[in-house]
Amino acid sequence: MYLGIDLGTSEVKVLLLDGSAQVVGTASAPFDVSRPQPRYAEQNPEDWWTGTCAALDTLRAAHPDAYAGIRGLGLTGQMHGATLLDAEDRVLRPAILWNDMRSVDECALLLAREPETLAITGNLAMPGFTAPKLLWVAKHEPEIFARVRHVLLPKDYLRLRLTGEYVSDPSDAAGTLWLDVARREWSDRMLAACGMRREQMPRLVEGSAASGALLPDVAARLGLAPDVAIAGGGGDNAGSAIGIGATQPGDGFISLGTSGVLFVVNDRFRPNPASAVHAFCHALPGRWHQMSVVLSAASCLRWACKLTGVNETTLLAEVAPLGAAARRAAPIFLPYLSGERTPHNDPYAQGLLFGITHETNRAQLGYAVLEGVAFSLADGLAALRGAGTEVTALSLVGGGSRSPYWAQLIADALGLRIRLHDGAEAGAALGAATLGWLAAGGREEDVLRRPPVHAEFLPNAERGAALQSRLARFREIYRVNAPLFAAAGAEQDAL
Repeated sequence: MYLGIDLGTSEVKVLLLDGSAQVVGTASAPFDVSRPQPRYAEQNPEDWWTGTCAALDTLRAAHPDAYAGIRGLGLTGQMHGATLLDAEDRVLRPAILWNDMRSVDECALLLAREPETLAITGNLAMPGFTAPKLLWVAKHEPEIFARVRHVLLPKDYLRLRLTGEYVSDPSDAAGTLWLDVARREWSDRMLAACGMRREQMPRLVEGSAASGALLPDVAARLGLAPDVAIAGGGGDNAGSAIGIGATQPGDGFISLGTSGVLFVVNDRFRPNPASAVHAFCHALPGRWHQMSVVLSAASCLRWACKLTGVNETTLLAEVAPLGAAARRAAPIFLPYLSGERTPHNDPYAQGLLFGITHETNRAQLGYAVLEGVAFSLADGLAALRGAGTEVTALSLVGGGSRSPYWAQLIADALGLRIRLHDGAEAGAALGAATLGWLAAGGREEDVLRRPPVHAEFLPNAERGAALQSRLARFREIYRVNAPLFAAAGAEQDAL
């Protein structure tokens, strides 16, 4: 048996996988995100540990015999989060998350201090990354910055609690802006630009390699054997890629979680920062990937449900019967509830509903949200194509993959075949368990499997043509409003 732990933004999910690659059971525990000011997003790392223990207790109670057979453990999780520890491993402040947009000025400062940032990291300096967050802490909380002994990414904080080791992997580390992504090692130049030192960084191991052993008291508390192999693991998107079988060049998927990701595997480092495309290491040795990122995806649907007072099942059921005329009359939604990355790199971008009338109903609002996320993914696909990447089919994973309607809408908007796989909703937790299997001695040729396809959605030419005119309007609405977003953001910063 192999255990996957995926530390998401809204929940931690744990998964048991058996030696025939079948999911035996899952459990989860929810988290809240603190937003003390506009464009801030923080979490208490202690909540991650408490939630993980609770989820594992639930999994153990439901599947005691299988749980006792765990031989490998993998970790994946939300990327970029700055978890700051002192010399006694005490957390110095709430972790600043990937969707925190406070460090806009620090991005410019980083580029000024290290003009080769794009060449070294292959990525634009964006507020979501870890390095600008530390520059913000250095400026605004210098007494905390002076006490920082270690900086860990969220999943690696869980590893510290499990093993007492400071370890990360190249796929997650690539999202810090401190990694030389082509060489898959820390860059002293990027660290120096932030006033950081290599000894403050965790040791790097490949995602499929063993990274440490469980502390005896932790093994006893969690009911795990002390010799369980703990994999290096990966960032959540690299983990999802492993889970869905996107492991070879040209493989790709779309993830509809809190954020939205379009991910394609490469056999070499292929940066294209000009279009806000990410170029990161994969969680497997010798592989990289390109990625476009939408900061708000399935979280937009949750927002719409909260706004209208219904659950997702109800809203999706109301959207499905809408005819062509009702869809044409629906408002257009910009899904920038937390700013946006690809292709705009705009932390000040805001959500917007354009075209509301007295006749607009809840179903049309729901449709607009689903469509707006699909349009953001279409923008991401255009950016990847601008980077020289072509795909004809993509797998769909994450919570949003539970909606066949959304899958078809994405196929129509992107003009691609969209595939759903058995267990796709397991996402990164499945990939984490698979990496744990590899760390326990499994061979890639035996372990890395693509789950069976249970549904495929072909693009509908007629609906696709109708969507193109709305996509053009979607893009124009952002272009016209971008200066207003920037002005509003500047006003907030001045308060």
